[in-house]
Amino acid sequence: QPHLVESGGGLVQPGGSLGLSCTDSRFSLEQNAVGWFRQAPGKEREGVLCISSDGDVTNYLDSVKDRFTISRDSAKNTVYLQMNNLQPEDEAIYYCATNIPFSRCPSSPVGFRLWGQGTQVTVSS
Repeated sequence: QPHLVESGGGLVQPGGSLGLSCTDSRFSLEQNAVGWFRQAPGKEREGVLCISSDGDVTNYLDSVKDRFTISRDSAKNTVYLQMNNLQPEDEAIYYCATNIPFSRCPSSPVGFRLWGQGTQVTVSS
């Protein structure tokens, strides 16, 4: 079983930036789609962005358009989420997940089978 690990969360002021990383220490993520999700207190988990094995990106959340970017570095077996102009409503636990064995992102954020433990992003002044 893949073992996804997120890192990079923390406290940032409104308008600030933060970069998250997702890696797997035992399996290659290169051939699989990887998505980022988030869950705020009292809310359901929602899909944010997904990147297919060929680099194609699927956006699941309109509110992050033009602010968040997903990318992958196959050499480092890592998928990144760069978050700019963070707002209090972005505060959540952020998770990465893969829909192994599929290489393409699904059109909706469902079917992701393997998840990391999450990393907390706090947006506060």
